[in-house]
Amino acid sequence: MHHSIRPIVAATIIAAAALTSLYAYAHGNVVPQAVDTTGLPVLGDKWLDQNPYRGNKLALKIGSSAYNQNCARCHGLEAVTGGIAPDLRLLDRDCTDVKNENKKKACYKDTDAYFLTSIRHGKVRNGAVYMPPFEGVFNQEAMWAIKTYLEARRDEMK
Repeated sequence: MHHSIRPIVAATIIAAAALTSLYAYAHGNVVPQAVDTTGLPVLGDKWLDQNPYRGNKLALKIGSSAYNQNCARCHGLEAVTGGIAPDLRLLDRDCTDVKNENKKKACYKDTDAYFLTSIRHGKVRNGAVYMPPFEGVFNQEAMWAIKTYLEARRDEMK
């Protein structure tokens, strides 16, 4: 009887390993997907320090697609984190509570700069890459479209 259990245990281990390896590939292709920014105003080579597309409906649509194809695997579907990476809806949440319009603009400028630095240069701590750099992968238009999408998701939380 002892010898008849071995094939069953072996088959169970092989099946578990096969299923686990399929789960590891569940996120699909991790190569960044191209972002078509056709229709958005062209921003040129000089990097802007504030989101020029804030409230732009086309940027929102493009940003939604770009985010869900490129950012969601770490930051969560629809920008709702699964705990792996920060919840980007909260990136500039504190700015919405500012009453003085000049202070609000300064707050957005600071969080826009933080977002742009993060997406362009990535995040590395102690030699470990926590987020890859996307400069040279996405153009400025795509990055600001993603920021526009994140702002809309933030505003939906209110």
